[in-house]
Amino acid sequence: MPIDFRNTNLVWTSILVETLHRLGLTTAVICPGSRSAPLAIAFANHPQIEAIPVLDERSAAFFALGIARQQGLPVVLVCTSGTAAANFYPAVIEARESRVPLLVLTADRPPELRDCNAGQAIDQHKLYGSYPNWQTELALPTLELSMLGYLRQTTIHAWERSLYPSAGPVHLNCPFRDPLAPLPQPEAQSLAAIFDFEQFFASVACLPDFFPSLPAAPSPLPPLAANGIIVAGPAQPKSPERYCRAIAHLSRTLGYPVLAEGLSPLRNYASLNPNLISTYDLILRNPSLAEKLRPELVIRLGEMPTSKQLRTWLEATHPRQWVIDPDGRNLDPLHGQTIHLHLSVEALARLIPKPPQPSDSYLNLWRTAEAQSRRMLDQTMMESEVLFECKVAWLLSKVLPSGTPLFISSSMPVRDVEFFWAPGNSKIRPIFNRGVNGIDGSLSTALGVAHRQQSSVMLTGDLALLHDTNGFLLKPQFSGHLTIVLIDNNGGGIFEMLPIAQFDPPFEAFFATPQSVNFAQLCMTYGVEHELITGWQQLERRLTRLPQSGIRILEIRTGRKADALWRQNNLEAFAANIHF
Repeated sequence: MPIDFRNTNLVWTSILVETLHRLGLTTAVICPGSRSAPLAIAFANHPQIEAIPVLDERSAAFFALGIARQQGLPVVLVCTSGTAAANFYPAVIEARESRVPLLVLTADRPPELRDCNAGQAIDQHKLYGSYPNWQTELALPTLELSMLGYLRQTTIHAWERSLYPSAGPVHLNCPFRDPLAPLPQPEAQSLAAIFDFEQFFASVACLPDFFPSLPAAPSPLPPLAANGIIVAGPAQPKSPERYCRAIAHLSRTLGYPVLAEGLSPLRNYASLNPNLISTYDLILRNPSLAEKLRPELVIRLGEMPTSKQLRTWLEATHPRQWVIDPDGRNLDPLHGQTIHLHLSVEALARLIPKPPQPSDSYLNLWRTAEAQSRRMLDQTMMESEVLFECKVAWLLSKVLPSGTPLFISSSMPVRDVEFFWAPGNSKIRPIFNRGVNGIDGSLSTALGVAHRQQSSVMLTGDLALLHDTNGFLLKPQFSGHLTIVLIDNNGGGIFEMLPIAQFDPPFEAFFATPQSVNFAQLCMTYGVEHELITGWQQLERRLTRLPQSGIRILEIRTGRKADALWRQNNLEAFAANIHF
Protein backbone atom coordinates (compact mmCIF):
# COMPACT_ATOMS: atom_id res chain seq x y z
CA MET A 1 0.00 0.00 0.00
CA PRO A 2 1.54 3.39 -1.01
CA ILE A 3 0.18 5.18 2.09
CA ASP A 4 2.88 5.79 4.70
CA PHE A 5 1.37 5.33 8.16
CA ARG A 6 4.49 6.17 10.19
CA ASN A 7 3.18 9.55 11.30
CA THR A 8 0.48 12.15 10.62
CA ASN A 9 2.52 14.25 8.19
CA LEU A 10 3.43 11.20 6.08
CA VAL A 11 -0.14 9.90 5.97
CA TRP A 12 -1.16 13.35 4.73
CA THR A 13 1.56 13.76 2.11
CA SER A 14 1.41 10.17 0.83
CA ILE A 15 -2.35 10.57 0.22
CA LEU A 16 -1.63 13.78 -1.68
CA VAL A 17 1.05 12.03 -3.77
CA GLU A 18 -1.04 8.92 -4.47
CA THR A 19 -3.93 11.13 -5.60
CA LEU A 20 -1.63 12.96 -8.01
CA HIS A 21 -0.24 9.67 -9.31
CA ARG A 22 -3.73 8.41 -10.08
CA LEU A 23 -4.49 11.65 -11.91
CA GLY A 24 -1.46 11.17 -14.17
CA LEU A 25 1.54 12.75 -12.43
CA THR A 26 4.85 11.20 -13.49
CA THR A 27 7.47 13.73 -12.36
CA ALA A 28 8.23 15.81 -9.26
CA VAL A 29 11.18 18.19 -8.89
CA ILE A 30 12.24 18.46 -5.25
CA CYS A 31 14.46 21.15 -3.70
CA PRO A 32 16.19 20.41 -0.38
CA GLY A 33 14.91 21.74 2.93
CA SER A 34 13.72 20.72 6.38
CA ARG A 35 10.12 21.98 6.43
CA SER A 36 9.37 20.23 3.13
CA ALA A 37 10.69 16.85 4.36
CA PRO A 38 7.23 15.16 4.53
CA LEU A 39 6.57 16.10 0.90
CA ALA A 40 10.05 15.07 -0.27
CA ILE A 41 9.78 11.68 1.48
CA ALA A 42 6.35 10.96 0.02
CA PHE A 43 7.39 11.76 -3.55
CA ALA A 44 10.75 9.99 -3.24
CA ASN A 45 9.07 6.83 -1.95
CA HIS A 46 6.40 6.57 -4.63
CA PRO A 47 7.49 3.85 -7.08
CA GLN A 48 5.71 5.27 -10.15
CA ILE A 49 6.78 8.92 -9.81
CA GLU A 50 10.22 10.14 -10.85
CA ALA A 51 11.40 12.39 -8.02
CA ILE A 52 14.33 14.57 -9.10
CA PRO A 53 16.43 16.41 -6.47
CA VAL A 54 17.64 19.85 -7.59
CA LEU A 55 19.75 22.18 -5.45
CA ASP A 56 18.82 25.59 -6.88
CA GLU A 57 15.13 26.59 -6.73
CA ARG A 58 15.16 28.90 -9.75
CA SER A 59 16.84 26.25 -11.89
CA ALA A 60 14.49 23.57 -10.52
CA ALA A 61 11.43 25.61 -11.48
CA PHE A 62 12.54 26.12 -15.07
CA PHE A 63 13.60 22.48 -15.36
CA ALA A 64 10.11 21.45 -14.25
CA LEU A 65 8.62 23.92 -16.72
CA GLY A 66 10.62 22.35 -19.56
CA ILE A 67 9.42 18.85 -18.63
CA ALA A 68 5.81 20.02 -18.35
CA ARG A 69 6.05 21.75 -21.71
CA GLN A 70 7.12 18.48 -23.34
CA GLN A 71 4.64 16.26 -21.51
CA GLY A 72 1.65 18.60 -21.68
CA LEU A 73 0.86 17.51 -18.10
CA PRO A 74 1.54 19.11 -14.72
CA VAL A 75 4.90 18.61 -13.06
CA VAL A 76 5.18 19.10 -9.30
CA LEU A 77 7.63 21.54 -7.74
CA VAL A 78 8.47 21.26 -4.04
CA CYS A 79 10.47 23.58 -1.81
CA THR A 80 10.91 24.42 1.86
CA SER A 81 9.60 27.52 3.63
CA GLY A 82 10.96 31.05 3.33
CA THR A 83 12.52 32.68 0.29
CA ALA A 84 13.11 29.29 -1.34
CA ALA A 85 9.59 29.68 -2.74
CA ALA A 86 10.36 33.18 -4.01
CA ASN A 87 12.98 31.70 -6.32
CA PHE A 88 10.19 29.87 -8.16
CA TYR A 89 8.54 33.18 -9.09
CA PRO A 90 10.06 33.80 -12.56
CA ALA A 91 9.11 30.31 -13.73
CA VAL A 92 5.61 30.66 -12.25
CA ILE A 93 5.13 33.82 -14.31
CA GLU A 94 6.51 32.10 -17.42
CA ALA A 95 4.17 29.15 -16.86
CA ARG A 96 1.20 31.49 -16.66
CA GLU A 97 2.09 33.44 -19.79
CA SER A 98 3.10 30.31 -21.75
CA ARG A 99 0.12 28.22 -20.62
CA VAL A 100 2.28 25.48 -19.07
CA PRO A 101 0.81 23.39 -16.21
CA LEU A 102 2.79 23.44 -12.95
CA LEU A 103 1.81 22.35 -9.43
CA VAL A 104 3.84 24.38 -6.95
CA LEU A 105 3.90 22.94 -3.41
CA THR A 106 5.58 25.26 -0.91
CA ALA A 107 6.13 23.96 2.61
CA ASP A 108 5.41 26.43 5.39
CA ARG A 109 5.55 26.95 9.13
CA PRO A 110 2.28 26.30 11.01
CA PRO A 111 0.25 29.42 11.97
CA GLU A 112 1.66 29.61 15.50
CA LEU A 113 5.20 30.04 14.10
CA ARG A 114 4.40 32.95 11.80
CA ASP A 115 4.89 36.63 12.62
CA CYS A 116 6.85 35.76 15.76
CA ASN A 117 10.46 35.83 14.53
CA ALA A 118 10.63 32.08 13.92
CA GLY A 119 13.40 31.09 11.54
CA GLN A 120 12.86 30.72 7.80
CA ALA A 121 9.31 32.06 7.93
CA ILE A 122 7.84 34.66 5.59
CA ASP A 123 4.29 35.45 4.49
CA GLN A 124 3.69 32.86 1.77
CA HIS A 125 -0.04 33.54 1.39
CA LYS A 126 -0.68 34.46 -2.27
CA LEU A 127 3.09 34.68 -2.72
CA TYR A 128 2.78 34.63 -6.53
CA GLY A 129 0.15 37.35 -6.74
CA SER A 130 -2.36 36.95 -9.55
CA TYR A 131 -0.22 34.60 -11.67
CA PRO A 132 -1.48 31.19 -10.49
CA ASN A 133 -4.62 29.79 -12.10
CA TRP A 134 -5.63 28.94 -8.55
CA GLN A 135 -4.01 29.08 -5.13
CA THR A 136 -4.87 28.05 -1.61
CA GLU A 137 -3.32 27.02 1.67
CA LEU A 138 -3.97 23.45 2.72
CA ALA A 139 -5.14 22.66 6.22
CA LEU A 140 -2.63 21.39 8.74
CA PRO A 141 -2.17 17.61 8.47
CA THR A 142 -4.60 15.53 10.50
CA LEU A 143 -5.77 11.91 10.60
CA GLU A 144 -9.51 12.61 10.50
CA LEU A 145 -11.03 10.70 7.57
CA SER A 146 -13.20 13.66 6.60
CA MET A 147 -10.11 15.87 6.37
CA LEU A 148 -8.23 13.25 4.36
CA GLY A 149 -11.17 13.33 1.95
CA TYR A 150 -10.85 17.13 1.83
CA LEU A 151 -7.17 16.73 0.96
CA ARG A 152 -7.93 14.26 -1.84
CA GLN A 153 -10.62 16.45 -3.40
CA THR A 154 -8.57 19.65 -3.08
CA THR A 155 -5.67 17.90 -4.80
CA ILE A 156 -7.96 16.80 -7.64
CA HIS A 157 -9.21 20.38 -8.01
CA ALA A 158 -5.64 21.72 -8.06
CA TRP A 159 -4.71 19.27 -10.84
CA GLU A 160 -7.76 20.24 -12.90
CA ARG A 161 -7.16 23.97 -12.44
CA SER A 162 -3.58 23.58 -13.71
CA LEU A 163 -5.01 22.26 -17.00
CA TYR A 164 -8.46 23.80 -17.57
CA PRO A 165 -9.81 26.00 -18.96
CA SER A 166 -6.24 27.12 -19.78
CA ALA A 167 -3.04 25.49 -18.57
CA GLY A 168 -0.95 27.33 -16.01
CA PRO A 169 0.53 27.22 -12.49
CA VAL A 170 -1.36 26.28 -9.32
CA HIS A 171 0.07 27.07 -5.88
CA LEU A 172 -0.63 24.97 -2.78
CA ASN A 173 0.95 26.33 0.41
CA CYS A 174 1.49 23.36 2.73
CA PRO A 175 2.02 24.01 6.48
CA PHE A 176 3.52 21.28 8.67
CA ARG A 177 4.09 20.86 12.39
CA ASP A 178 6.83 18.62 13.82
CA PRO A 179 7.84 15.86 13.48
CA LEU A 180 9.11 16.57 9.97
CA ALA A 181 11.26 13.44 9.91
CA PRO A 182 9.60 9.98 9.63
CA LEU A 183 9.42 9.48 13.38
CA PRO A 184 6.70 7.00 14.43
CA GLN A 185 3.39 8.12 15.96
CA PRO A 186 1.12 5.35 17.29
CA GLU A 187 -2.12 7.11 16.32
CA ALA A 188 -1.01 7.22 12.66
CA GLN A 189 0.08 3.59 12.69
CA SER A 190 -3.28 2.49 14.11
CA LEU A 191 -5.09 4.18 11.20
CA ALA A 192 -3.71 1.53 8.83
CA ALA A 193 -6.03 -1.12 10.28
CA ILE A 194 -9.23 0.81 9.40
CA PHE A 195 -8.18 2.66 6.22
CA ASP A 196 -10.01 1.29 3.16
CA PHE A 197 -7.49 2.07 0.43
CA GLU A 198 -9.52 0.94 -2.60
CA GLN A 199 -12.69 2.68 -1.49
CA PHE A 200 -10.88 5.91 -0.60
CA PHE A 201 -9.31 6.27 -4.06
CA ALA A 202 -12.13 4.66 -6.08
CA SER A 203 -13.18 7.90 -7.78
CA VAL A 204 -9.66 9.19 -8.54
CA ALA A 205 -8.63 8.49 -12.14
CA CYS A 206 -6.49 9.92 -14.90
CA LEU A 207 -8.57 12.46 -16.77
CA PRO A 208 -9.04 11.94 -20.51
CA ASP A 209 -7.34 14.36 -22.87
CA PHE A 210 -9.81 17.21 -22.86
CA PHE A 211 -10.97 19.00 -25.96
CA PRO A 212 -13.77 21.47 -25.29
CA SER A 213 -16.73 21.19 -27.61
CA LEU A 214 -16.33 23.43 -30.61
CA PRO A 215 -18.30 26.65 -30.30
CA ALA A 216 -20.87 27.32 -32.94
CA ALA A 217 -19.67 29.50 -35.77
CA PRO A 218 -20.47 33.18 -35.20
CA SER A 219 -23.63 33.99 -37.05
CA PRO A 220 -22.57 35.28 -39.40
CA LEU A 221 -18.77 35.10 -39.44
CA PRO A 222 -17.13 38.50 -39.84
CA PRO A 223 -16.78 39.42 -43.53
CA LEU A 224 -13.83 38.04 -45.48
CA ALA A 225 -11.79 39.95 -48.07
CA ALA A 226 -10.08 39.20 -51.38
CA ASN A 227 -6.65 40.47 -50.30
CA GLY A 228 -5.95 38.78 -47.01
CA ILE A 229 -3.06 37.15 -45.18
CA ILE A 230 -2.71 34.56 -42.45
CA VAL A 231 -0.12 35.46 -39.82
CA ALA A 232 1.01 32.45 -37.81
CA GLY A 233 2.77 33.53 -34.61
CA PRO A 234 4.84 31.55 -32.11
CA ALA A 235 3.18 28.21 -31.37
CA GLN A 236 3.99 24.96 -29.59
CA PRO A 237 0.92 22.82 -30.40
CA LYS A 238 0.47 19.34 -28.96
CA SER A 239 0.09 17.94 -32.47
CA PRO A 240 2.30 19.99 -34.82
CA GLU A 241 1.29 18.13 -37.96
CA ARG A 242 -2.43 18.47 -37.29
CA TYR A 243 -1.89 22.17 -36.59
CA CYS A 244 0.06 22.67 -39.83
CA ARG A 245 -2.51 20.75 -41.90
CA ALA A 246 -5.33 22.90 -40.53
CA ILE A 247 -3.48 26.08 -41.50
CA ALA A 248 -2.69 24.68 -44.96
CA HIS A 249 -6.39 23.89 -45.45
CA LEU A 250 -7.31 27.41 -44.35
CA SER A 251 -4.75 28.90 -46.75
CA ARG A 252 -5.97 26.84 -49.71
CA THR A 253 -9.61 27.59 -48.97
CA LEU A 254 -9.08 31.34 -48.73
CA GLY A 255 -6.22 31.73 -51.21
CA TYR A 256 -4.26 33.61 -48.53
CA PRO A 257 -0.47 33.47 -48.02
CA VAL A 258 0.76 32.27 -44.62
CA LEU A 259 3.39 34.46 -42.97
CA ALA A 260 5.00 31.83 -40.73
CA GLU A 261 7.03 32.82 -37.68
CA GLY A 262 10.19 30.79 -37.16
CA LEU A 263 8.95 29.84 -33.69
CA SER A 264 6.04 27.94 -35.20
CA PRO A 265 6.29 24.41 -36.63
CA LEU A 266 4.97 25.59 -40.03
CA ARG A 267 8.34 26.16 -41.67
CA ASN A 268 9.29 22.56 -40.83
CA TYR A 269 6.23 21.08 -42.59
CA ALA A 270 6.67 23.21 -45.70
CA SER A 271 5.45 20.63 -48.22
CA LEU A 272 1.95 20.90 -46.76
CA ASN A 273 1.58 24.53 -47.76
CA PRO A 274 2.71 26.06 -51.08
CA ASN A 275 1.63 29.50 -49.84
CA LEU A 276 4.21 29.66 -47.03
CA ILE A 277 6.06 32.97 -46.63
CA SER A 278 9.19 32.81 -44.47
CA THR A 279 11.01 36.02 -45.48
CA TYR A 280 8.25 38.52 -44.69
CA ASP A 281 10.61 40.55 -42.48
CA LEU A 282 12.88 41.09 -45.50
CA ILE A 283 10.01 41.68 -47.93
CA LEU A 284 8.45 44.36 -45.74
CA ARG A 285 11.72 46.28 -45.58
CA ASN A 286 11.10 47.21 -49.23
CA PRO A 287 8.81 50.28 -48.90
CA SER A 288 7.33 50.02 -52.38
CA LEU A 289 6.53 46.34 -52.02
CA ALA A 290 5.20 46.80 -48.49
CA GLU A 291 2.71 49.33 -49.89
CA LYS A 292 1.59 47.01 -52.70
CA LEU A 293 1.07 44.20 -50.19
CA ARG A 294 -1.30 46.13 -47.91
CA PRO A 295 -3.90 43.57 -46.76
CA GLU A 296 -7.59 44.15 -46.29
CA LEU A 297 -7.83 41.38 -43.70
CA VAL A 298 -5.34 39.67 -41.40
CA ILE A 299 -6.21 36.34 -39.79
CA ARG A 300 -3.71 36.06 -36.97
CA LEU A 301 -3.19 32.73 -35.26
CA GLY A 302 -2.14 33.15 -31.64
CA GLU A 303 0.46 35.65 -30.52
CA MET A 304 2.12 38.32 -32.63
CA PRO A 305 5.33 37.20 -34.38
CA THR A 306 8.66 38.53 -33.15
CA SER A 307 9.33 40.68 -36.22
CA LYS A 308 9.28 44.40 -35.44
CA GLN A 309 9.07 45.05 -39.19
CA LEU A 310 5.78 43.14 -39.38
CA ARG A 311 4.33 44.87 -36.33
CA THR A 312 5.22 48.30 -37.70
CA TRP A 313 3.66 47.44 -41.08
CA LEU A 314 0.42 46.21 -39.52
CA GLU A 315 0.25 49.28 -37.32
CA ALA A 316 0.73 51.55 -40.36
CA THR A 317 -1.72 49.78 -42.69
CA HIS A 318 -4.61 49.32 -40.20
CA PRO A 319 -6.16 46.17 -41.71
CA ARG A 320 -9.17 44.47 -40.22
CA GLN A 321 -7.91 41.63 -38.06
CA TRP A 322 -9.21 38.38 -36.66
CA VAL A 323 -7.24 36.96 -33.75
CA ILE A 324 -7.74 33.21 -33.38
CA ASP A 325 -7.09 31.94 -29.85
CA PRO A 326 -9.17 29.46 -27.84
CA ASP A 327 -7.97 30.77 -24.46
CA GLY A 328 -9.83 34.07 -24.57
CA ARG A 329 -6.73 36.24 -24.18
CA ASN A 330 -6.35 39.77 -25.52
CA LEU A 331 -3.55 39.24 -28.05
CA ASP A 332 -3.59 42.59 -29.82
CA PRO A 333 -0.82 44.86 -28.50
CA LEU A 334 -1.42 47.17 -31.49
CA HIS A 335 -5.03 47.84 -30.47
CA GLY A 336 -6.29 47.79 -34.06
CA GLN A 337 -9.62 46.92 -35.67
CA THR A 338 -9.60 43.48 -34.12
CA ILE A 339 -12.20 40.77 -33.60
CA HIS A 340 -11.17 37.99 -31.22
CA LEU A 341 -12.54 34.58 -32.22
CA HIS A 342 -12.18 32.19 -29.29
CA LEU A 343 -11.62 28.94 -31.13
CA SER A 344 -8.74 26.85 -32.37
CA VAL A 345 -7.33 27.07 -35.88
CA GLU A 346 -8.52 23.50 -36.44
CA ALA A 347 -12.07 24.62 -35.60
CA LEU A 348 -11.80 27.70 -37.82
CA ALA A 349 -10.57 25.57 -40.73
CA ARG A 350 -13.72 23.47 -40.45
CA LEU A 351 -16.09 26.41 -40.05
CA ILE A 352 -14.89 28.99 -42.53
CA PRO A 353 -16.65 29.24 -45.91
CA LYS A 354 -14.81 29.48 -49.20
CA PRO A 355 -14.80 33.14 -50.33
CA PRO A 356 -16.33 33.87 -53.72
CA GLN A 357 -13.21 35.29 -55.41
CA PRO A 358 -9.83 34.88 -53.71
CA SER A 359 -7.23 37.18 -55.27
CA ASP A 360 -4.62 35.15 -57.17
CA SER A 361 -2.68 38.27 -58.14
CA TYR A 362 -2.23 39.31 -54.50
CA LEU A 363 -1.16 35.81 -53.45
CA ASN A 364 1.23 35.53 -56.40
CA LEU A 365 2.86 38.83 -55.50
CA TRP A 366 3.71 37.42 -52.08
CA ARG A 367 4.94 34.15 -53.55
CA THR A 368 7.16 35.89 -56.11
CA ALA A 369 8.71 38.10 -53.43
CA GLU A 370 9.28 35.05 -51.20
CA ALA A 371 11.01 33.12 -54.00
CA GLN A 372 13.38 35.99 -54.76
CA SER A 373 14.29 36.83 -51.17
CA ARG A 374 14.66 33.18 -50.18
CA ARG A 375 16.97 32.56 -53.16
CA MET A 376 19.19 35.54 -52.26
CA LEU A 377 19.29 34.60 -48.60
CA ASP A 378 20.10 30.92 -49.17
CA GLN A 379 22.79 31.70 -51.75
CA THR A 380 24.47 34.20 -49.43
CA MET A 381 24.46 31.73 -46.56
CA MET A 382 25.85 28.87 -48.67
CA GLU A 383 28.71 31.02 -49.96
CA SER A 384 29.70 32.48 -46.56
CA GLU A 385 32.78 30.77 -45.15
CA VAL A 386 33.49 33.13 -42.23
CA LEU A 387 31.89 32.19 -38.91
CA PHE A 388 29.17 34.68 -38.09
CA GLU A 389 26.12 34.55 -35.88
CA CYS A 390 23.36 34.86 -38.48
CA LYS A 391 24.29 31.71 -40.39
CA VAL A 392 23.94 29.45 -37.35
CA ALA A 393 20.12 29.46 -37.33
CA TRP A 394 20.06 28.92 -41.11
CA LEU A 395 22.45 25.95 -40.85
CA LEU A 396 20.43 24.37 -38.04
CA SER A 397 17.35 24.44 -40.27
CA LYS A 398 19.28 22.49 -42.91
CA VAL A 399 21.14 19.83 -40.94
CA LEU A 400 19.35 18.85 -37.71
CA PRO A 401 17.90 15.31 -37.66
CA SER A 402 14.19 14.93 -38.34
CA GLY A 403 11.93 15.77 -35.42
CA THR A 404 14.68 17.23 -33.22
CA PRO A 405 13.37 19.28 -30.29
CA LEU A 406 15.15 22.65 -30.54
CA PHE A 407 15.05 25.03 -27.59
CA ILE A 408 15.68 28.61 -28.73
CA SER A 409 16.81 31.18 -26.17
CA SER A 410 15.41 34.68 -26.08
CA SER A 411 17.09 37.78 -27.54
CA MET A 412 19.11 37.35 -30.76
CA PRO A 413 18.65 33.56 -31.28
CA VAL A 414 14.87 34.03 -31.48
CA ARG A 415 15.27 36.87 -33.97
CA ASP A 416 17.82 35.02 -36.10
CA VAL A 417 15.47 32.05 -36.31
CA GLU A 418 12.75 34.36 -37.57
CA PHE A 419 15.07 36.09 -40.06
CA PHE A 420 16.99 33.11 -41.42
CA TRP A 421 15.30 29.76 -40.65
CA ALA A 422 14.75 28.06 -44.01
CA PRO A 423 11.53 26.14 -44.77
CA GLY A 424 11.84 22.38 -45.12
CA ASN A 425 10.24 19.10 -44.10
CA SER A 426 12.41 18.29 -41.11
CA LYS A 427 9.54 18.26 -38.56
CA ILE A 428 11.91 19.97 -36.14
CA ARG A 429 10.04 21.13 -33.03
CA PRO A 430 10.89 24.73 -32.03
CA ILE A 431 10.48 25.19 -28.27
CA PHE A 432 10.91 28.44 -26.37
CA ASN A 433 9.99 30.42 -23.32
CA ARG A 434 7.64 33.27 -23.99
CA GLY A 435 10.38 35.59 -22.76
CA VAL A 436 8.52 37.40 -19.98
CA ASN A 437 11.72 36.72 -18.05
CA GLY A 438 14.07 37.52 -20.91
CA ILE A 439 16.97 35.09 -20.70
CA ASP A 440 16.08 33.72 -17.25
CA GLY A 441 16.17 29.95 -16.82
CA SER A 442 17.11 29.12 -20.41
CA LEU A 443 19.53 26.25 -19.75
CA SER A 444 17.34 24.64 -17.10
CA THR A 445 14.28 24.81 -19.35
CA ALA A 446 16.21 23.26 -22.23
CA LEU A 447 17.37 20.41 -19.99
CA GLY A 448 13.77 19.88 -18.90
CA VAL A 449 12.67 19.78 -22.52
CA ALA A 450 15.36 17.16 -23.31
CA HIS A 451 14.90 15.03 -20.18
CA ARG A 452 13.87 11.49 -21.24
CA GLN A 453 13.12 12.72 -24.76
CA GLN A 454 14.69 12.48 -28.19
CA SER A 455 18.22 13.94 -28.37
CA SER A 456 17.71 17.70 -28.29
CA VAL A 457 19.50 20.93 -29.21
CA MET A 458 19.64 24.35 -27.59
CA LEU A 459 20.54 27.54 -29.49
CA THR A 460 21.76 30.24 -27.12
CA GLY A 461 23.97 33.26 -26.69
CA ASP A 462 26.68 33.50 -24.06
CA LEU A 463 24.83 35.78 -21.63
CA ALA A 464 21.70 33.60 -21.58
CA LEU A 465 23.83 30.56 -20.77
CA LEU A 466 25.86 32.32 -18.09
CA HIS A 467 22.68 33.63 -16.46
CA ASP A 468 21.64 30.04 -15.69
CA THR A 469 24.84 28.03 -15.25
CA ASN A 470 23.39 26.44 -12.10
CA GLY A 471 21.39 24.42 -14.59
CA PHE A 472 24.53 22.32 -15.11
CA LEU A 473 24.01 21.02 -11.55
CA LEU A 474 21.15 19.01 -13.06
CA LYS A 475 23.64 16.85 -14.98
CA PRO A 476 23.64 13.87 -12.52
CA GLN A 477 19.82 13.66 -12.66
CA PHE A 478 19.47 14.40 -16.36
CA SER A 479 18.57 11.46 -18.62
CA GLY A 480 18.97 12.02 -22.36
CA HIS A 481 21.12 14.26 -24.51
CA LEU A 482 21.37 18.03 -25.02
CA THR A 483 23.72 19.70 -27.50
CA ILE A 484 24.15 23.40 -26.71
CA VAL A 485 25.02 25.47 -29.77
CA LEU A 486 26.64 28.44 -28.05
CA ILE A 487 27.19 31.71 -29.87
CA ASP A 488 29.93 33.41 -27.88
CA ASN A 489 30.16 37.05 -28.92
CA ASN A 490 31.22 38.27 -25.47
CA GLY A 491 28.09 40.19 -24.60
CA GLY A 492 24.49 40.95 -25.39
CA GLY A 493 24.23 41.03 -29.16
CA ILE A 494 20.58 42.14 -29.07
CA PHE A 495 21.62 45.52 -27.67
CA GLU A 496 23.84 46.18 -30.69
CA MET A 497 20.61 46.37 -32.72
CA LEU A 498 19.10 49.09 -30.51
CA PRO A 499 19.64 52.87 -30.53
CA ILE A 500 21.44 52.72 -27.16
CA ALA A 501 24.42 51.11 -28.95
CA GLN A 502 25.38 54.58 -30.24
CA PHE A 503 26.01 55.85 -26.73
CA ASP A 504 29.21 54.52 -25.18
CA PRO A 505 29.73 55.03 -22.35
CA PRO A 506 27.57 53.62 -20.82
CA PHE A 507 26.68 51.07 -23.56
CA GLU A 508 29.51 48.54 -23.33
CA ALA A 509 29.60 48.20 -19.54
CA PHE A 510 25.90 48.49 -18.70
CA PHE A 511 24.11 47.02 -21.74
CA ALA A 512 26.45 44.73 -23.70
CA THR A 513 27.90 43.57 -20.33
CA PRO A 514 30.77 41.42 -21.67
CA GLN A 515 31.79 38.62 -19.28
CA SER A 516 34.91 37.14 -20.94
CA VAL A 517 34.30 33.66 -19.52
CA ASN A 518 36.42 30.73 -20.66
CA PHE A 519 33.69 28.24 -21.54
CA ALA A 520 36.09 25.32 -21.86
CA GLN A 521 37.11 25.77 -18.22
CA LEU A 522 33.49 26.29 -17.16
CA CYS A 523 32.54 23.00 -18.82
CA MET A 524 35.42 21.22 -17.12
CA THR A 525 34.07 22.35 -13.74
CA TYR A 526 30.70 20.70 -14.39
CA GLY A 527 31.98 17.71 -16.35
CA VAL A 528 30.31 18.90 -19.55
CA GLU A 529 31.82 18.13 -22.96
CA HIS A 530 33.12 21.19 -24.84
CA GLU A 531 34.28 21.70 -28.41
CA LEU A 532 35.35 24.92 -30.11
CA ILE A 533 33.89 25.17 -33.62
CA THR A 534 36.28 26.64 -36.20
CA GLY A 535 34.39 25.97 -39.44
CA TRP A 536 30.91 25.31 -40.81
CA GLN A 537 31.64 21.76 -41.95
CA GLN A 538 32.80 20.86 -38.44
CA LEU A 539 29.52 22.21 -37.00
CA GLU A 540 27.49 20.34 -39.61
CA ARG A 541 29.22 17.05 -38.78
CA ARG A 542 28.46 17.50 -35.07
CA LEU A 543 24.78 18.20 -35.70
CA THR A 544 23.71 15.72 -38.37
CA ARG A 545 24.01 12.83 -35.88
CA LEU A 546 23.39 13.67 -32.24
CA PRO A 547 24.66 11.60 -29.29
CA GLN A 548 22.19 9.65 -27.16
CA SER A 549 23.29 10.83 -23.74
CA GLY A 550 25.15 13.60 -21.93
CA ILE A 551 25.49 17.36 -22.30
CA ARG A 552 27.92 19.05 -24.67
CA ILE A 553 28.65 22.61 -25.79
CA LEU A 554 29.61 23.48 -29.35
CA GLU A 555 31.07 26.98 -29.00
CA ILE A 556 31.09 29.35 -31.98
CA ARG A 557 33.04 32.55 -31.40
CA THR A 558 31.84 35.53 -33.39
CA GLY A 559 32.26 39.28 -33.39
CA ARG A 560 29.30 41.02 -31.78
CA LYS A 561 29.68 44.30 -33.62
CA ALA A 562 30.52 42.61 -36.92
CA ASP A 563 27.38 40.45 -36.61
CA ALA A 564 25.23 43.52 -36.00
CA LEU A 565 26.80 45.29 -38.99
CA TRP A 566 26.15 42.22 -41.20
CA ARG A 567 22.46 42.30 -40.32
CA GLN A 568 22.22 46.03 -40.85
CA ASN A 569 23.86 45.96 -44.28
CA ASN A 570 22.56 42.70 -45.71
CA LEU A 571 18.93 42.69 -44.61
CA GLU A 572 18.34 46.06 -46.24
CA ALA A 573 20.27 45.01 -49.36
CA PHE A 574 18.21 41.83 -49.74
CA ALA A 575 15.01 43.87 -49.49
CA ALA A 576 16.16 46.44 -52.02
CA ASN A 577 16.95 43.71 -54.58
CA ILE A 578 13.45 42.19 -54.63
CA HIS A 579 12.00 43.04 -58.06
CA PHE A 580 8.32 42.83 -58.99
